[in-house]
Amino acid sequence: MMKFISILVFLLISININNTYADEPSAWLKKEIDKILISYQNSNLPNENRFLMIEQTINNNFAGAGIGKFVAGESWKSASKDTKESYLINFKRHLALNIASMMQGYSNQEYELSESKIDKKNKVILIDMEIFSDTGSVVVTWRVKESKGRYFVIDLIVADISLVVTKRSEFNSMLKNVNYNLSELNEILLNQNNESYKKIIN
Repeated sequence: MMKFISILVFLLISININNTYADEPSAWLKKEIDKILISYQNSNLPNENRFLMIEQTINNNFAGAGIGKFVAGESWKSASKDTKESYLINFKRHLALNIASMMQGYSNQEYELSESKIDKKNKVILIDMEIFSDTGSVVVTWRVKESKGRYFVIDLIVADISLVVTKRSEFNSMLKNVNYNLSELNEILLNQNNESYKKIIN
């Protein structure tokens, strides 16, 4: 799990941004990643501002509600409207904090981003990104969905491992400990998020 998230963060922050891309989905993806890169390349920017940039990117460009519902599993159906709304806020901040907590000590690396291709069966856009390091390379596949004229990241695949499926497994273990009560999970998530946030901004 930690290794998977490390690769994800490595993808987001350690990119050489000299490449250009002809197709629209790949160009969009590059633009959104560059926003984070620029904030982390500015050594004078406070940690809180960097985190807010990550959180904004997650909120704007990840299909947070859809991912959050899937991760919550069966506990989503029995939860109240207020509980669901609180959970989605906590979940999206959880994702942002996970990424931000791993963003220390990064180094610039080169990468190649492919042009997008369509998975017609699932109506999903796939964009492969190969990241190079001294020890080799890793290919990450971004799964992107177009909705109402906008693009949203719905999943990331690293070595055939899905971020969304990994998160569902992690959250299922947490939910099992609270008898699949989403309201109780909210309390746990809120406390975890608060502790993580304090560590990140200091």
